[in-house]
Amino acid sequence: MILIDKKYNRALKRLLNIVFSTFIILMMISCDSDSSIKHLKIGHGLDRTHPVHLAMEFLADRVYEKSSGKIEITVYPSQQLGTERECLELLQIGSLAMTKVSASVLEGFAPNFKVFSLPYIFRSDEHKFAFFESDLGQELLRSPKEFWLRGLCYYDAGSRSFYTISKPILSPDDLTGLKIRTQESPTSVKLVNSLGGSATPISWGELYTALQQGVVDGAENNPPSFYLSRHYEVCKFYSLNEHTSVPDVLLISTIIWDELSGEEQKWLEDAAMESYDYQKKLWQKATVEALEKVKEAGVEIYYPDKELFAEKAESLLLEFRNQPEVWELIQKIDEIQ
Repeated sequence: MILIDKKYNRALKRLLNIVFSTFIILMMISCDSDSSIKHLKIGHGLDRTHPVHLAMEFLADRVYEKSSGKIEITVYPSQQLGTERECLELLQIGSLAMTKVSASVLEGFAPNFKVFSLPYIFRSDEHKFAFFESDLGQELLRSPKEFWLRGLCYYDAGSRSFYTISKPILSPDDLTGLKIRTQESPTSVKLVNSLGGSATPISWGELYTALQQGVVDGAENNPPSFYLSRHYEVCKFYSLNEHTSVPDVLLISTIIWDELSGEEQKWLEDAAMESYDYQKKLWQKATVEALEKVKEAGVEIYYPDKELFAEKAESLLLEFRNQPEVWELIQKIDEIQ
């Protein structure tokens, strides 16, 4: 019995060694085959049905096709990987590849982005898109590079307008005494204050509760965001004064960017611009549908005289004469046809 046990043990050990060696070889083969594939993550705070999220999914598909599967992008919506600011910080240390933030948030990293938070800076959607696609617009995208951030493309976020709980905003006077949620942007705060409201910065994820509990009397945003956030359940007055046109910006960590080859960077840039074109169409459709849906839910929609708001906010624009770089950018944007 002892001899049999020893033979059995030796045979078992040989078998285990073979199995273990085979496993290691298979793992090495798997790692080698996967080492040529780059896995990138995009984190953002929007809903899965939002046009920007859908554009990012489109981007992921196009990059996969262009790279023949060598680059795989996974999109994580709804703050799964953190808030806008947290995702930005993850980009700066290279722990996250890409994120989407509002251009207003970027003014803390690249001061010239504050131009988007200024009132009525664009004459029309056509003027806005012409700027996005111009050399000047593309140069602005690259400007946060000293903060380890690189813009890949803009995403249309329409125009921001006021929605409130207790009364409509038909003129700047109607903002007097109202606490209005703004983004964490000094220029956005200044704008709302210049129009007569009391600007109250609150993160997007906390805004629904803040409206419910009366922490703020209203907010300002575009129709799809107003609808998808379900803020219309609390705010029954939507005044389309369209005071700013603040785009979203798709960013990549420069730490990750510099690890990509020239060809890989080209795939990503081309796919980003294709997703920009795709998102514009989605946004136009989403805006129409959002206004229809909130109206069906009992929201009263108003179209106030925009000139009343533009005149009231003109003093804010003139303040930037003391900031030559921003003032020059304002002039250049105005010259774009």
